[in-house]
Amino acid sequence: MGFAGAMMVAMVADALLGWPNRLFVRIGHPVTWLGRLIGALDARWNRETDAPSIRRAAGVAAALLVIALAAGIAWAVQHPVPSGLIGKLLLGILAWPFVAFRSLYDHVAAVRDPLRQGDIEAARNRLALIVGRDPAKLDEAGIARASLESLAENASDGVVAPVFWGVLLGLPGIVGYKAVNTLDSMIGHRTARHQAFGWAAARIDDVANFVPARLTGLLFAALAASEKRSAAMSCMWKDARHHRSINAGWPEAALAGALGVRLCGPRSYHGELADEPWLNASARDPAAGDITRALESYVGAMFALTLLLVVLAIL
Repeated sequence: MGFAGAMMVAMVADALLGWPNRLFVRIGHPVTWLGRLIGALDARWNRETDAPSIRRAAGVAAALLVIALAAGIAWAVQHPVPSGLIGKLLLGILAWPFVAFRSLYDHVAAVRDPLRQGDIEAARNRLALIVGRDPAKLDEAGIARASLESLAENASDGVVAPVFWGVLLGLPGIVGYKAVNTLDSMIGHRTARHQAFGWAAARIDDVANFVPARLTGLLFAALAASEKRSAAMSCMWKDARHHRSINAGWPEAALAGALGVRLCGPRSYHGELADEPWLNASARDPAAGDITRALESYVGAMFALTLLLVVLAIL
């Protein structure tokens, strides 16, 4: 667990600073760099005239190339970093851009604030920045539900998973994971264009998130109010397996039980209705106030994760 201290530094740096907009304007963000590479490979290698088997093989090659390149560059950067306290600080700063602790909070709070003021249209516009479903016809409950699901899933994908792989493998682990997750978000969709080409990206992402998703669910359940803790654990255990994703259901079900609301259910993607099962089906619909409670739970869970990193670093 020699990299736990570095991941703790990354968590603290992101909590305090996020990714400053002035820095983003000047150099962008490492994830946008990965995105440009993936977009270029998608445009050149994912040819609609090719047979599905060829497109799948091209997708496998693209995924392996992006992951290997990202992790290889990270290894080359990490290799000369000295050991000891200075090395942990340097690695933590280098890992900082790959942790989305603060930005996730800010994006979800940006939906909550206008929703709480009754400005549904503004809330829908903010929601469109963080979810793939169509928000145009969502009411307060639908907006709140989508926000909570995004918070739960991205707590795993954006914070717990990169830190998990960073603790195990250092800078190559956290950067390699971010490459995996970016591949999945860009080409891992079950659309006509990416059904074959994105197959490998989606499968690799499933494997990479298997443990972190369940750890995130446990963090949400453990940090729930005492009277809701058993409900969160029970909901996670009973309902997570019914989610369309083998991973996202765990943090979403835990959060649903912790808040006493129902999540998931039918929703619209690109004009098509997806008849998804409910998580915590017998509970009430969420409202704007539940987003505030969820954000408090999220901060508590991430603080607990940081304390766990401190313990691992000491050990």
